[in-house]
Amino acid sequence: MREVDIRTFAAAHADGATVIDVREPVEYVGGHVPGARCIPLGHLPASTRDLPRTGTVYAICASGNRSQVAVELLERAGIDARSVAGGTTAWVRAGHPVTQGSRA
Repeated sequence: MREVDIRTFAAAHADGATVIDVREPVEYVGGHVPGARCIPLGHLPASTRDLPRTGTVYAICASGNRSQVAVELLERAGIDARSVAGGTTAWVRAGHPVTQGSRA
């Protein structure tokens, strides 16, 4: 499984990486990585055509489980993808900001 730790993800995020949050909209609105696009895991297969084919797409969820499934789907679609280990929970624990209350 292609997975990155929070430090690696934070550096990629700071460089403008594409980030998709594969949680459900209610989870996303409760707090997400700034700039992350909400694409619930169940909607991801139909949304791969809208994702970049160059660079790496980072998938994040609450803890890292759904994002691992997302990476498998993305790779089958020809997209270079990485799962964020520990998900949004680890992001917050590491002291990084989240955006709350935004629409998915």
